[in-house]
Amino acid sequence: MLAGLDKIFLTLSTAEFIIGMSGNVFVGLVNCSEWIKNQKISFVDFILTCLALSRITQLLVSLWQSFVMTLSPPFYSTWKSAKLITLLWRITNHWTTWFTTCLSIFYLLKIAHFSHSFFLWLKWRTNRVVLAILVLSLPFLLFDFLVLESLNDFFLNVYVMDESNLTLHINDSKTLYIKTLILLSFSYTIPIVLSLTSLVLLFLSLVRHIRNLQLNVMGSRDPSTQAHKGAIKMVMSFLLLFTVHFFSIQLTNWMLLIFWNNKFTKFIMLAIYVFPSGHSLILILGNSKLRQTALKVLRHLKSTLKREKTVSSLQIDIPGSF
Repeated sequence: MLAGLDKIFLTLSTAEFIIGMSGNVFVGLVNCSEWIKNQKISFVDFILTCLALSRITQLLVSLWQSFVMTLSPPFYSTWKSAKLITLLWRITNHWTTWFTTCLSIFYLLKIAHFSHSFFLWLKWRTNRVVLAILVLSLPFLLFDFLVLESLNDFFLNVYVMDESNLTLHINDSKTLYIKTLILLSFSYTIPIVLSLTSLVLLFLSLVRHIRNLQLNVMGSRDPSTQAHKGAIKMVMSFLLLFTVHFFSIQLTNWMLLIFWNNKFTKFIMLAIYVFPSGHSLILILGNSKLRQTALKVLRHLKSTLKREKTVSSLQIDIPGSF
């Protein structure tokens, strides 16, 4: 029988999962259907589709982890199950982070305007640069695998001990655990730096663009200015949500180890859903094609509900109808 807090935790986890899946499945379906229809897909839509697929997998792994931790804690604490869940989550989180980073770089190279020869060289090879960044992210994934092996061994040594020796073992291994967490956090540094650099350069490009227009009345309404502002909003939203995501991961790693039996500790994990769930909705609102398609779907659902309501009311008004 589940306790009240466990039911609340699973309910909130499921709700965040449904919100995230709805947004990401929508993005994937829209882009894949257009791909099949036109027999081609733009590079930015390809990135968005890959990002949606990685987030769908990440949400599935996160929901699985939430249910296993709540319904069968002994199963989660076994070495094999913990290793499998951690490995799957790390893979999906890696691709989610790097695909979003590549999206930020794509916005920078396509929208920003700089006369520097190196920037122009990158701008002319935008697609190749983004693909090269994805390839260069693979060593970081391999690095994570190697670090996770030592972390999984640490968890194995902790959970096979009885409760009386658990505190002593944690104190003896605290230095190793801190080093492991720092190493795992290192792979997040490059995506954050790249996205932050993209944000700064987009802002500088916007300032220069407005200055070149001499701040006339239409200066803030021309397409280039709007594109700059839209890209800045997208990159800022990514950095904000990713910051919440990053710190919630670090806090969860510490709290679940030190206060494993505390039922409130699991609620920290709910913040991890914010990034894959919330950012997909922001992408839909920030992409004109996805936004227009979403509005069409909502209008269609609204009209369908009205028709069903009208039919139901007519059936009630007809004598002898059921």
